Amino acid sequence: MADAPATPGWTHVYSGKVRDLYEHADHPALLLVIASDRVSAFDHVLEPGIPGKGALLTQLTRWWFGRLAVPNHLAVVDTGGPTLPPVPAELADRAMLVKRLDMLPIECVVRGYLTGSGWAEYRESGTVCGIPLPAGLRDGDRLPGPLYTPAFKAPLGEHDENITFERSVELVGLDRARQLRDASLAIFAAASSIAAERGLLLADTKVEFGADPATGVLTLGDEVLTSDSSRYWDAELYAAGGPSRLDSFDKQIVRDWLAAHWNKQGTPPALPPEIVERTAARYRELLTRLTA
Repeated sequence: MADAPATPGWTHVYSGKVRDLYEHADHPALLLVIASDRVSAFDHVLEPGIPGKGALLTQLTRWWFGRLAVPNHLAVVDTGGPTLPPVPAELADRAMLVKRLDMLPIECVVRGYLTGSGWAEYRESGTVCGIPLPAGLRDGDRLPGPLYTPAFKAPLGEHDENITFERSVELVGLDRARQLRDASLAIFAAASSIAAERGLLLADTKVEFGADPATGVLTLGDEVLTSDSSRYWDAELYAAGGPSRLDSFDKQIVRDWLAAHWNKQGTPPALPPEIVERTAARYRELLTRLTA
């Protein structure tokens, strides 16, 4: 599954659904994170991948890192420190050299609008992740205020488990749980404002944090505010209220096609070329809309 770097010294240590991690024997405090073109849905990695997806995700993550007032895990050149190991040239557009963090077992989800799994739960119980909401809301409605709804990170291939804030306190302690909540809400607020300037609504997002092993400082890791971790809508289409108002700039096209053509038993079918290209186009459009 992993993309093997050609540069000697890098050893593959882990592959997730989308990213591959490598370590370097001479630089134990660093990791090489490579975003692949793999695409997943319903806990399955699908075939084929989305061409260029890894580079698009990496470029957008780097762009957001430069605009958020939160420490992140990108490794930077220190003129007084050791030389950083080289990144394989053929993977540079989708690779990040990062500091190794003590990752926390919580996915920090912030929801600004009622949709997706939150909408499904609301229809059944009037709540989102157990948090009561006013009656009469519709799919896509803006919430009274952003909701912080943490989840426990499940092993690869299993569903993450929505948890209460109180459960997150049990997992990481009160001070750290508060830091996670406050940092996540601050990121959502800042990103929502930036997206709005570009005609986009940030409906929800997921971020992950770790602790810097040397300082203990809470540090943003993994990807941030990309099509794979966040749901964006076109603000003009949303305001118009038509059938396209909740079309998102992500792999929803893949999910919809798979739901209509697969019963979630056995191996998923291969994605048709049209679905692959339409999905790639949505990824590219989001990057252009945000960064142009």
